[in-house]
Amino acid sequence: MSAYVIAEAELTGDPRVVADYSAKLVSTIEPHGGRYLVRGAPWQVLEGESKAFTGVIEFPTPQAARRWYESPAYQEILPLRARNTRGTIMIFEGVSAP
Repeated sequence: MSAYVIAEAELTGDPRVVADYSAKLVSTIEPHGGRYLVRGAPWQVLEGESKAFTGVIEFPTPQAARRWYESPAYQEILPLRARNTRGTIMIFEGVSAP
């Protein structure tokens, strides 16, 4: 069953550091079977408030998503994001099609 990592963040620090993080991010996702579905694309807020950045990454399983998040490659770049943004990262399990 697919899993989706959904990230929402707002910039609180140096945009150059966040750009460096973003440039390195894809190479940490691909070894775990992940792929971006949404990455900072334009969006419309229908209700509530939105963060400055939203990303959706699909993984083949929830375990693959967790392995990506806990991988040494991602943990190495995570501080770049954590020190320069404020937000939420969540893993959702997909639903089976009828």
